[in-house]
Amino acid sequence: MTDFFESLGSPVVQGLAGGLVISIFNMIGALLVLVWRRPSPRLLNLGLGLAAGVMLTASFTSLILPGIAYGGILPVLIGWGLGAALLAAADLWIPHLHMFKGREGGSRVALKAVWLFIIAITLHNMPEGLAVGVAFGSDDLGVAIPLMLAIGLQNIPEGFAVAISARNAGLGSTSYAAFSGIRSGLVEIPLALLGAWAVQMARPILPYAMGFAAGAMLYVISSEIIPETHRNGQSRIATAGLMLGAMLMLYLDISLG
Repeated sequence: MTDFFESLGSPVVQGLAGGLVISIFNMIGALLVLVWRRPSPRLLNLGLGLAAGVMLTASFTSLILPGIAYGGILPVLIGWGLGAALLAAADLWIPHLHMFKGREGGSRVALKAVWLFIIAITLHNMPEGLAVGVAFGSDDLGVAIPLMLAIGLQNIPEGFAVAISARNAGLGSTSYAAFSGIRSGLVEIPLALLGAWAVQMARPILPYAMGFAAGAMLYVISSEIIPETHRNGQSRIATAGLMLGAMLMLYLDISLG
């Protein structure tokens, strides 16, 4: 796999390819709704907990620590704060519909439920695509490839959860629910390209960008995934998933890095 990405040459092209890979994983998860229409809530929460664990570990091993090694702790902390603040502002002001918590964000804009749901998933997936792009833009495949694989793997339960939630919310047929899950991951492609391009155009922003992507992902974990998976008495299975996801990401980082 390293040879393939090296053959692409430019880190920007590598970032684009990485965005495509994680979107394909998301598509696989979304298409599962066509054959598995009624998964148990425990299984869904286990999968989302797994995704949270992968993102949690990846934030540190693939973004924060490499960013500190490259540019010192202060730029990473600044980027971290900006990433979390931006996601918090978007969560506060942009109207959107969570899978379980319902409607949040500004109330002045009248949008159909389907668009509120799409906006919520877009906000959720943006940090992941950006993180993969920034990692490839750093020109360190030892960091970028494990992160891409980990984000891709956790995109499977995420894409499946989105499709199931869209179907349960009555947003359309099962086929449309699968399409909703696929569409939710497409935002990761341009953001991966943007992240890689921005880092390549201005190398000094790399530690800021790594901190930014990590902060955004950590915000999503704390504000979105954990609260939603801990509802309705599902906290234990979700926590077990988080632990497994964290261990999986650490294993990938050590074995492939």
